[in-house]
Amino acid sequence: MMNESNARGPASAAANSARPSVIQLVFREKGALYAAYIPLFAEGGLFVPTTREYRLGEDIYLLLSLPDDPQRYPVAGKIGWVTPANASGGRTQGVGVRFPTDEKTRLLKVKIEEILGTSISSAKPTQTI
Repeated sequence: MMNESNARGPASAAANSARPSVIQLVFREKGALYAAYIPLFAEGGLFVPTTREYRLGEDIYLLLSLPDDPQRYPVAGKIGWVTPANASGGRTQGVGVRFPTDEKTRLLKVKIEEILGTSISSAKPTQTI
């Protein structure tokens, strides 16, 4: 078991080369969720800080916890972009996970956007594009 953490939002990962990796992603506050959410992906998506190397299109499994919500949401996503170590602008190393196009995840995207409310259209910088 490999543990990863980041000051903006802790994430831990258990890696197994035979299966997609599983990352628990816990958002305790709306600001951290805003910084990680990727509205440019039509299906929605999240930035996951990680030092593990991934390839575009690779499968990844998230166990997602949202602010003030005891439920954990499983998401079988795909890597949509990679921010490498030592990226320009001091950006955090990690991956952009694209949500799948199923009904359950569509409802999760709606829930995230409801939590973010009007801040989703803010000009405040994020960890994403």
